[in-house]
Amino acid sequence: MSAIPEVLRGAVVTLRPATEQDVPALAAVRATREVMARWGGGEDLAGEIREAIGEKGLHYLAVVLDGVVVGAVQWAAEEDPEYRHASMDIFLDPSVHGRGVGADAVRTLAAHLIDHEGFHRLVIDPAADNEPAIRCYAKVGFKPVGIMRQYERGADGTWHDGLLMDLLADELVR
Repeated sequence: MSAIPEVLRGAVVTLRPATEQDVPALAAVRATREVMARWGGGEDLAGEIREAIGEKGLHYLAVVLDGVVVGAVQWAAEEDPEYRHASMDIFLDPSVHGRGVGADAVRTLAAHLIDHEGFHRLVIDPAADNEPAIRCYAKVGFKPVGIMRQYERGADGTWHDGLLMDLLADELVR
């Protein structure tokens, strides 16, 4: 498979590998109430982001809108040839929610993963009650597969359901 290019350009966003210089902006986004409610995090968000940026097998990209880092999108591969697929996740500054930024970032990365990395299937797993995220992913072509019961522990300490969604290569809404 090819290495991710330095920059992926969408209709409104640019995706590029996140760097140490992006950590303060990404930590600020992660610290917002809305993102913290979904992503959680400890007291060292900057450290968590640095760890993710350096994690082997995780591709951590800054989402840039009008020259400003507004979030991150990440992907990882399941390379077992019998189950090969890629998983994705994203967080964005709440100030850009509802403007198509998320759909453009997800679509841009999905197109790269299908067209250049050769994946035939992608998955994403929003919280089952995260209707805005589910609508965003559906715009790109992701379809619900099923509920993963008590999938993740929330900030309140209780378990919450997740929705597994997948996208086959020919379903991508370009």
